[in-house]
Amino acid sequence: MQITKRGEAFSLVKEPLKIGNQAVDFELKDLKDKVFHLSQLLDKPLIISVVPDINTSVCSIQTRKFNEMMAKFEEANFVTISNNTREQQESWCAAEGLDLVMLHDPENTFGQAYGVLIPELNVYARSVFVINSDGKIIYEEIVPEMTQEPNYQNAIDAIVNR
Repeated sequence: MQITKRGEAFSLVKEPLKIGNQAVDFELKDLKDKVFHLSQLLDKPLIISVVPDINTSVCSIQTRKFNEMMAKFEEANFVTISNNTREQQESWCAAEGLDLVMLHDPENTFGQAYGVLIPELNVYARSVFVINSDGKIIYEEIVPEMTQEPNYQNAIDAIVNR
């Protein structure tokens, strides 16, 4: 699969996980270095918002919008994942005044497992995964152009209409 950044094409590390696939377990740390596993987050459906670099405008918009929407939507858990460092994520959250579950993956284990790593850029493709309580992917969006936002409402609708 190809992703573009301002029209320039890049390949993903492999074919991304799709609707119907079993989600791959992960072990990532949050800003307080607490370890999170996928299984811990599946007491209800989970929305995973994946951003290329938290310190860019579209990633900031995506993270803020999902955070605002999820604050009013208690039917699901929500995390943001990037391969930024903990310090970069921490600085961004402090500057934005937000307190949310943000997981860092500097070793790219999530990006490789879910197929969203862009090796040439060492960032993740902007994407959204919705996983049900059984660990199945019920919605996925890989945004084809990195400078565009995902469809926020479709992710919510995947949970509401399940």
